[in-house]
Parts: sequence; C-alpha cells; structure tokens
Amino acid sequence: MAILKKIEGNELYLYMNGNIIYKRWLDTGQSKVFDVMAYDKYTLTSIRDLEYENFGEMLNIKAKLKLKSTEEGGRKTGFISGYRPNHVFEYNGKGQLMQTYIGEIIFEGKPTIEPGEEREVVVRFLINQPIEKYLEKGRIWWINEGARQIGQAEIV
Repeated sequence: MAILKKIEGNELYLYMNGNIIYKRWLDTGQSKVFDVMAYDKYTLTSIRDLEYENFGEMLNIKAKLKLKSTEEGGRKTGFISGYRPNHVFEYNGKGQLMQTYIGEIIFEGKPTIEPGEEREVVVRFLINQPIEKYLEKGRIWWINEGARQIGQAEIV
C-alpha cells in the first residue's frame, strides 16, 4: 500500500495506491473524502451518496433528553455538554439500527447529565446528513453508544 501526500497551492491531496482519497483546502479548512470505504458498520450511505455539502453549518434542535438508568442498561456515569453519541431514528423489523446520525448534545446549568435524569437540551446535527425527514415536533429518537441504547430524546 502506497500513500502519497501532495500540496498544490492551497490544496492538500492524499492518494492511496494512486487513487485520491482525501482533499483539504488549507485556507478554509474544508475537506472532502473520496474513499468509498467511508462506510461504517451502521451507516448505509457513503460520502459520495450524501445530497448535501458540509459548509460547517449545524441544525439546532431543542429536545427533551431522558437517559436510561444504569439498571435499565444505560451508562454507569453521566456525561458533560458537548457529548457526541449516535442518534438513531429508525430500527428495522429485527431491532437492528438502520442508520445513525452525528449530533452533539449541548446543555447548560448542571455540568453533567446523569443516568436516569431527564433534561431539556439542544442537539446540534451536521447539516451534511439527510436528516430533515425526521425533524418534526414530537418526534422521538434514540441515543446510542455503538449498538447499545442509552436514552431517548423528543423534539420540543
């Protein structure tokens, strides 16, 4: 396997075995991944399949977050504002994740949210995800760490 890094003017390129896999514009920090292997275990789309370009914009959603208690299979400890778990809006008929979305949970006041606790938060989703179809008042979704469900949220 051969990796080649090349800088041309304002652009950084990474090639693997002669194929471009990554490009970054140095003055803006924007980047694009070209490698089809951008799939992961729970994501059904690759970078090439996304309808949107990421311009660093975020979708801010106000939600009521309820974490499972440790006894219910939730976390053993709480987390601080800025935590980025997996957000799941659908499971298939066998109870397996359909797709996860990237979202950051932001809250004020108390420094942590603990297992079993419920709190109003803001969830910031990256805009380069086809997530708009799920965003309606009252919509419930699940908060996961990998395949383990640790809580749920409802759009307020």
